[in-house]
Amino acid sequence: MTKDVKQVLMVEEIEKRFTLYPHIKKAFLEVNRELFVPKGFGQMAFTLDALPMQQNQWISSPLTVAKMTQHLELKGVDSVLEIGCGSGYQAAILSKLCRRVFTIERIDSLLKEAKERFRSEKINNIFTRFDDGQRGWREYAPFERILFSATAKTIPPVLFSQLAEGGILLAPIEKNGLQIITRYYKKNGKITSETIEPCLFVPIVDGCVK
Repeated sequence: MTKDVKQVLMVEEIEKRFTLYPHIKKAFLEVNRELFVPKGFGQMAFTLDALPMQQNQWISSPLTVAKMTQHLELKGVDSVLEIGCGSGYQAAILSKLCRRVFTIERIDSLLKEAKERFRSEKINNIFTRFDDGQRGWREYAPFERILFSATAKTIPPVLFSQLAEGGILLAPIEKNGLQIITRYYKKNGKITSETIEPCLFVPIVDGCVK
């Protein structure tokens, strides 16, 4: 079975559980997930499983990535900031949907691997930074969208300050022992939020790992 056929079947499996917008579906068909999974897990690349990476991190299930991507409401969006680059798979999907993707990773070895994948795939609209993502990326703010790829208890105020007026911040928020995908809106300088559904992510961690 070729990579393209496996990818189509993966998207069909996603759509059995979550209906994708056509532009989101197209992005998932354009990014080869197998390149973003750890060595030794290639045979599981196109399943809907989350897979382990180094430093106790995980590459999210394609279903989870699909939900987070679609909940960001990306039609016509120019710039998105991702907190937690990980394998780079989510950023690669975003790169097909936005003009500029800014992604921050606190684990240096993970970021180096992700950058190599972007290079090999000739993805030129992803900008990377080695840092604690909870500080954001002030030089390129404001961002129309901000995405957390790890669970937070609260959102640092500095990130809301870097969110553009009319923008959306999406994050898995820990509440009462559960993780809930939560969407925040910024309108007239005020932040409102809505809860979407339960999820499962690794927790956000302070500081960087060289």
